[in-house]
Amino acid sequence: MMWRVYFHPRSELPMKAAIHPDYKEITVTCTCGNTFKTGSTLGQDLQVEVCSNCHPFYTGKQKMVDTAGRVDKFRKKYAAAAGGPKVG
Repeated sequence: MMWRVYFHPRSELPMKAAIHPDYKEITVTCTCGNTFKTGSTLGQDLQVEVCSNCHPFYTGKQKMVDTAGRVDKFRKKYAAAAGGPKVG
């Protein structure tokens, strides 16, 4: 026994009215100063910390952020464990 499924064209299935949010053009501003326009349902301008203009993946520049000496602590710990010279 074969089952056949019949799909109706989209023109016969209208979207429900007044349930979809408004899609507006907003301005996105990055902390580096870059701004660009995009579409969003947010309805207000957006501020971001990183964009494609300053992200290390896109720029090719790697930034090392050392918060509270974590990198130095890591290097000291594993330099001692490897038997190499102590750092610091």
